[in-house]
Amino acid sequence: MSIATLPRTVRTFARLRVIAQVFSRHGFGHFVDRLQLGRYVPSIDWLRRGKPVEEPTVDPLVSIGERIVKVCEELGPTFIKLGQIASTRPDIFPPQILTALEKLQDDVKPFPTAQARRIFREDTGVEIDKAFKSFVDTPFASGSIAQVHRAETHDGEQVVVKIKRPEIDDIIQLDMYVLEWMAERAEALFPELRPFHPKLIVDEFAQTIRRELDFVNEASATSRFYEAFSGDPNIKTPKVHWELTGTASLTLEYMDGMHLRDALDAAEKDNGSPVTAIDRRQLAHNLSECFLKQFFELGFFHADPHPGNMLIRPPAGVVLFDFGMIGRIDDELVGRLVISIIAIVKKEIDVLIDVLADLGAIGRNTDRLVLASDMRQMLEKYYGLPLHRLDLVTIFRELIDTVRRNDVTLPRDFVALFKSLATVSGVVLQIDPDLNLLELLQPKLSKLLRDRFSPARLLRMAGMSTWHLFSILRDAPRFIRDTMRGMGRGQFQINIKHENLDHLASELDRSSNRIAFAMLVASTIIGSTMLLSIDAPIFGMPIRYLGFVGYAITFVMAGGLLIAILRSGKLS
Repeated sequence: MSIATLPRTVRTFARLRVIAQVFSRHGFGHFVDRLQLGRYVPSIDWLRRGKPVEEPTVDPLVSIGERIVKVCEELGPTFIKLGQIASTRPDIFPPQILTALEKLQDDVKPFPTAQARRIFREDTGVEIDKAFKSFVDTPFASGSIAQVHRAETHDGEQVVVKIKRPEIDDIIQLDMYVLEWMAERAEALFPELRPFHPKLIVDEFAQTIRRELDFVNEASATSRFYEAFSGDPNIKTPKVHWELTGTASLTLEYMDGMHLRDALDAAEKDNGSPVTAIDRRQLAHNLSECFLKQFFELGFFHADPHPGNMLIRPPAGVVLFDFGMIGRIDDELVGRLVISIIAIVKKEIDVLIDVLADLGAIGRNTDRLVLASDMRQMLEKYYGLPLHRLDLVTIFRELIDTVRRNDVTLPRDFVALFKSLATVSGVVLQIDPDLNLLELLQPKLSKLLRDRFSPARLLRMAGMSTWHLFSILRDAPRFIRDTMRGMGRGQFQINIKHENLDHLASELDRSSNRIAFAMLVASTIIGSTMLLSIDAPIFGMPIRYLGFVGYAITFVMAGGLLIAILRSGKLS
């Protein structure tokens, strides 16, 4: 994809200029040059970029991660969100970079309340003063996409109102054009970046950010969780006020409670007060059951269950909120998961690798023998170990390190499932170190296996397979006939896809332009020299003076050509 494929607007190229300058300023000048964006960096900044970047740490990956964070923070909301999405892929990025990306925060200055009121009115068709009994103009939270206000309904219910930033859709859409172009170019021109799958990351980000920009998606997910746990007195999620919700505004029930750290501190200083009394054992059990139900019964789960997205209601109640990141477990993923569990239990590593291949996770550089050896070595350490000695966080970390080392890229929901399970395990251990999550997990897995291989399910699958086979046999004669007719009419085509030829064409164009420019400089020098030998006057002035003018013009042209060659890094 050449730069000509980008929308040719002033805003696009202005944004491209800003991105190139920020990358160069933070030590990624080589990346800018190889993407052919050097022309967007002012000459003075380009000359300065040669200065070595001060390494604050010994580990170069830590330095790279810190500089990526600075780039994202300086380039604004789209890049901050991209960094946050990248931080959820431990199977792609090394832990040093993930640690840096997890520090990205999108806490930004709030926009004027007058604009918030206008956006709410345009989105819902109702004035804020009519929609609510009271509305707090000062937001209590402000992010890169939206800000959140407290309000009270006419029924006296406390709610929170999330309102999208003005023009944020246009800003993110513009950045997405540039990011998709950069990702495709980077994967084509940087072989060393291919293990990090820039196109995959940007594609996942595009899907996530488009869902996040439409608040109906978050409202729908929140409503599904509310319905799923409405009968559980120990688990609470906010109710959606659909009449006050649209694509740019979201009104939810206000959920109160204690932050996990505060609740645990209060439990340690337990003074007998019913407000601070925490039943650690029951709280850990309720939280575990909440997420196990999501993983193995509901088919969808909270993909970002860190302590900041949950509250505690003494003695053992749990409040979940912020359902912007949701993982989904469809029937096919469950089937792969079941086969993987059986393969691990039976020590059939080859079957496990076949499952990874069916998921499209095996990369072009993966050596299956090495992968099998690494997986076997990792799993053998845990065979025979008592359940209470198994640490899901450690197992997840070792599994991710193994697949990343072997160029295996797991499906996003697969990674989100294991990461969410590991995160919940870590939170549960903070609450009750004696609780064994695997003991609660074992009956869920057993039930899952029984359900997958029950006679009724196998009979239903056999019926569906028979129907598909019958459909293929029924349509085969017509398909063969249409194929033969197409071949007879010469309607078949062979499409050849080239890679990087646009880059070669661009290089040829630039080289030919420089040659033509150099010839023009040389001819100007020759012409100026010839003029110096002529004494005849022109307009009352010796014509040889024009030769000096020609030399001056030649000097400027030659200097520009030299700077262009130096900026390309191809002087030698």
